[in-house]
Amino acid sequence: MASYLVTGASRGLGLELARQLASFPASEVSRVFATARGYAPELEELAKKSSGQVVVIKLDVADEASIKQAEAEVEANLDGKGLDVLINNAGILQYSPNGVNTMDNLTESFTTNVLGVHWVTRTFIPLLQKGTLKKVVNISTTVGSIALARSFHPLPAPAYKITKAALNSLTIQYALDYEQEGFTFFALSPGWLRTDLGGEVADLPVEQGAKASLERIMGAGKEQNGQFLNILIKGWDKAGWRNQYDGATNPW
Repeated sequence: MASYLVTGASRGLGLELARQLASFPASEVSRVFATARGYAPELEELAKKSSGQVVVIKLDVADEASIKQAEAEVEANLDGKGLDVLINNAGILQYSPNGVNTMDNLTESFTTNVLGVHWVTRTFIPLLQKGTLKKVVNISTTVGSIALARSFHPLPAPAYKITKAALNSLTIQYALDYEQEGFTFFALSPGWLRTDLGGEVADLPVEQGAKASLERIMGAGKEQNGQFLNILIKGWDKAGWRNQYDGATNPW
């Protein structure tokens, strides 16, 4: 009976993760704290139908005061128990069509994609320390892999790539600091999904990516601490190009 917190749950992958988590019986998933910056109609409707299993929490990852208020609300809803799994999903993708030298969005991207994850994680660490699973998942992407940078160079989003590479590094620092306490920190690439962020021509429907992501999240143990994981999709494990959803460990 595990509790989950998902940031950026108003739409896309975050919303679908919350929806699929809510489909598990309460004996497996006791509570899903789904966060959003503002009013999120689909998320509110999901919560209304969940009989209390889904709790909507207002949280802006770029605002430390908002994060602290959200932590207090989550703690009040845990009835003295700890938080088991934190999924840092909130993120932004911004473009620089004319190349890296015209990039003027790095600060905003860094605040959301890196600092936001850091602020949320360190604020919720005390609740996670009281939890049973002590699992933190940072939603990343192979687009941020330095080893695969040449393959993904055609995507004109340098700020996204740079900040996801930094997120991967942040993940490792947390993994090393908290491994002796039994924590499992890992980065996860959920695939190129058909969302507002991924676009209509992406590889996978969001439902499939979310399902495969939850399989990795729920199946991960301490041996995955500090790793950069890929999802597994049958038929995509040997696709023959850069997007191979083979369930392997991705190169940094």
